[in-house]
Amino acid sequence: MLTFGPRRFDDDEMLVMAIINRTPDSFYDRGATYAHDAALDRVDQVVAEGAQIVDIGGVKAGPGQVVDADEEKRRVVSFVAEVAARHPEVVISVDTWRADVGEAVCAEGATLLNDAWGGHDPHLAEVAAAHGVGLVCTHTGGLAPRTRPHRVQYPDVMAAVLTSVIAQAERAAEVGVPRSSILIDPGHDFGKNTRHSLECTRRLPEMVSTGWPVLVSLSNKDFVGETLDRPVGQRLVGTLATTAVSAWLGARVYRVHEVEQTFDVLHMVQAIEGTRQPAVNRRGLA
Repeated sequence: MLTFGPRRFDDDEMLVMAIINRTPDSFYDRGATYAHDAALDRVDQVVAEGAQIVDIGGVKAGPGQVVDADEEKRRVVSFVAEVAARHPEVVISVDTWRADVGEAVCAEGATLLNDAWGGHDPHLAEVAAAHGVGLVCTHTGGLAPRTRPHRVQYPDVMAAVLTSVIAQAERAAEVGVPRSSILIDPGHDFGKNTRHSLECTRRLPEMVSTGWPVLVSLSNKDFVGETLDRPVGQRLVGTLATTAVSAWLGARVYRVHEVEQTFDVLHMVQAIEGTRQPAVNRRGLA
């Protein structure tokens, strides 16, 4: 069972984590939810669409304008408090690698810290432990935050992923993060070229077999764009195809831009697996 604060999720439940960018320079929405009201409207929308988790980020993942810790806090801390009051049933995740930012958002109601930079600040795990919240452990190939891979090579990319994320997860558990609140993420695009990300996808069962629940962040990423030669605005079909494969292979949590479409894919996969009944059942019965 997955636990994030007071929320409990059964082992057969697939979770959708909706992306809320409090940044003016996101690669995907180009700042569409940077403004407070627009971001709050986005939260209301994705919650209405069924997202169990919202992932609030105040710093663009890739290179760009410098955002120090104070500015990151300005963008996310009070917003987390508002979302927590407005949607107490939703798991609030914050995408940050900074322990001091993690401390501030946990104090305002965040129950999951999405460390997309693979333990760059090792104290983030202690923050999660101190507040009893969850932690996402991600493989980045050792890159510093907001840097892109350059001619990166691995003798075995999945072996490198497993070594990294299992070490992060075990350390988090050792310092007191609840084991039921730890996720591992292969880190598509992070510290990887497109072929690495494709290989990580088809080898997801190796991550699933560790026993740690797997989060995938696939939405509109460069590996999808390069595979299909599609720009950012034309990657939905490729994203959903990769989502279906990942669901079939056992991933549990999906960090996404398009919530409704993702749920349709997940529900279809579950119905094919036999773990979910069709929403209606009329054909051949009348």
